[in-house]
Amino acid sequence: MHSSRAAAALLAAALLSACGGGGGASSPTSPTTPTPTPTPNVRTVNVQGAVFYDEDGGGQLDGIEGVRMPNLTVSIGGRTTTTDAAGRFSFDAPEGAQQATIVESSLPVGWQVSARSVNLPLNGDLLLPVTLPLRGGRPNVYMGFGDSITLGTGSRTGDGYMPWIQDLLRGYWGRASVVNEGIGGTRSDRGAERIGDAINRVRPAYVLILYGTNDWNSSSCRDAFPCYTIDSLRFMIGAVQAYGSVAVVGTIPPVNPTVLDREPENRNAWVSRMNDLIRPMVRQEGAILADIHAAMMAQPSLPALFDDFLHPNEAGYEVIAREWLRAITAPRGSGSTAGGN
Repeated sequence: MHSSRAAAALLAAALLSACGGGGGASSPTSPTTPTPTPTPNVRTVNVQGAVFYDEDGGGQLDGIEGVRMPNLTVSIGGRTTTTDAAGRFSFDAPEGAQQATIVESSLPVGWQVSARSVNLPLNGDLLLPVTLPLRGGRPNVYMGFGDSITLGTGSRTGDGYMPWIQDLLRGYWGRASVVNEGIGGTRSDRGAERIGDAINRVRPAYVLILYGTNDWNSSSCRDAFPCYTIDSLRFMIGAVQAYGSVAVVGTIPPVNPTVLDREPENRNAWVSRMNDLIRPMVRQEGAILADIHAAMMAQPSLPALFDDFLHPNEAGYEVIAREWLRAITAPRGSGSTAGGN
């Protein structure tokens, strides 16, 4: 009798265990190792080419289009490279039908690009166009617009930063013509009055605005800060943009701090306060900022940049020219449009 009951109990326990009963947790199931998906063998081919300034927007390289675009990021089939100083690139990209384009954040402000379908390999160079939309301006023409610092007073040749920036732009892009529209002694309100005529006459692609130095000489600007300076600069930016050109605005340069009888401390404090308003205004208006004040202040010796109390010498004009170049060519991803340095 007892042996029959024991056998029945053993049998029930075995059946319960087999069904996962008994109140205990079921035995864990060993994970199944997925079968790895074979990685496709992507074949690549070498792609060589250049990025050029498509001046007429036709999408094809014409004989007169001599500007090549350095320091741009080229993307093909998910792979990228950067154009060299001559605007050329060479790298391996996946074979077959691909989209070739320029990464927009690597473009300077104002420039545009569209993707191009390509089938790799190619027979010859891949030429990728970029455009600078201009309604009335002439490609590769730059206009300096300002007072005696734009005019070039204090430089050996009397041309100021003009030869420097023209040589720098030609070295960077291959072509540039710079027109000097500086008039000595003028204030920013006078600049606002005359900028329309200057733009219509020169028809520039870029306008380099450097005004405000002489505004200090107006008692209203010292006593009723910021007087008309910010509004005048904003008007100039609007006139350039309405014409369809690119506005680049320079901060007001400092004055020579060693000429003590000219109140350099008070004047430089005024200049700094005004520049603190110019920087955000340029951001708001969508123009490009060339922080000339910061570039000059960053030099080892500020007095060494001056010919007199107010006007730069050759070294000072070179600093100004290099800051114009930095602002014009900086990639939009660097934050140049948002106030520069």
